[in-house]
Amino acid sequence: MKVRFAPSPTGYLHVGNARIAVANALFARHAGAKFLLRLDDTDLERSKPEYEDSIRQDLTWLGIAWDETFRQADRTQAYAEAAEKLKAAGRLYPCFESEEELNAKREQRRLRKLAPVYDRAMLKLTPEQKAQAEANGKRPYWRFLMSDREVRWKDRVLGDRSVKLPTVSDPVLIRADGTPLYTFTSVVDDMYAGVTHIIRGEDHVTNTGVQIDLFGALGANTTELKFAHLPLLVDTDGGKLSKRLEGLSLRSLRQDGMEPTAIVAYLARLGTSQSPELKPLAELAASFEFSQISRSPARFDMAQLLRLNRQALHTAPFAQVRDRLPPGATEAFWHAVRGNLDLLTEARHWWDVVSGDFVPPVQDGEAAFLADALTHLPPQPWDTTTWSAWTRALKDATGRSGRPLFQPLRLALTGETHGPELASLLPLMDAARVADRLKTACH
Repeated sequence: MKVRFAPSPTGYLHVGNARIAVANALFARHAGAKFLLRLDDTDLERSKPEYEDSIRQDLTWLGIAWDETFRQADRTQAYAEAAEKLKAAGRLYPCFESEEELNAKREQRRLRKLAPVYDRAMLKLTPEQKAQAEANGKRPYWRFLMSDREVRWKDRVLGDRSVKLPTVSDPVLIRADGTPLYTFTSVVDDMYAGVTHIIRGEDHVTNTGVQIDLFGALGANTTELKFAHLPLLVDTDGGKLSKRLEGLSLRSLRQDGMEPTAIVAYLARLGTSQSPELKPLAELAASFEFSQISRSPARFDMAQLLRLNRQALHTAPFAQVRDRLPPGATEAFWHAVRGNLDLLTEARHWWDVVSGDFVPPVQDGEAAFLADALTHLPPQPWDTTTWSAWTRALKDATGRSGRPLFQPLRLALTGETHGPELASLLPLMDAARVADRLKTACH
């Protein structure tokens, strides 16, 4: 068995792409299938090497490995040979209509209340008419002549599915400039690579019907192909997520401090009745079943993803995050702050609190108390008992306890009303820095 993830290197991977990649990886692990990474880069104008590099980096970051990889740009000869085979069989025919002519035809069919399906007028051209069109400077693009039948298949997620081919226009497989299109190249490559299970988004359902017919025309045994179409993602209100996907690229999520384990765990269970669990991909794969995926659109909830990210950070060992923390950050610092982070990038703020310079807010009415706090500040070295000893002395001296005792100190030392336990944070701070902040907060 073999699956494939086939992104186009025309942009950065987003959570929608990643969900398909994760589903393919989970199935491959669960079923012992090979995983092919195919880069669909036939769009030479929009495909960029930096996007290709980013795709590989993002998949590696997620923990998704591939057994094979190739680029469509390296297989132009294979597409040319497949096209000649279709032409010889009478299944690929030249067309000369301009886009304006096609639009006019579609409009005429709409006015007659007919489906805007291509009328196959070019099939009626004589060899002389074709030669004359080319002599007049027109270059043909090529359409696939589909069968006059209904294509049916048992979808692993959506159940029984069918496409009535006569209701779909014969697809263009090759542009006038000779560039092959996705519908064509994908089938040729799936046959070449021996892909057995095609797992992709629900927006490809109609395309699947067309491609099954194309597989058959090229000689594939279509009964051996298995398809699984995952319902598309929507936002928490049920609206289309597509407009927001650029802001949900894996690149931006990584820069924001999102953990790959949280993303994989969330996407692995998204659209199922199972709650996300922070487990390695291999463990998630052990319980993966297509039957668990709902046929309804999956709601992408950033708040739920953030909750998983918090869990991942709260238990992450120092070695896992060391190279992504601010320079100089220690293991003691990480253990002090990790329980208060939603995103790893927030660690920068707390490192500035510990080792940087900032001006705490002046606290009206607290000058005398903060002056007492400065007076009773224990000398260094400090450890995890220093905070309790300091606040106990202050309580005895001022009679304060609870929030009136702790809140002014936290605000003076960190500039925040909430945050990591000061018992762990205080030993990481320099006594002179603490004293300066207490003095500033008094004025």
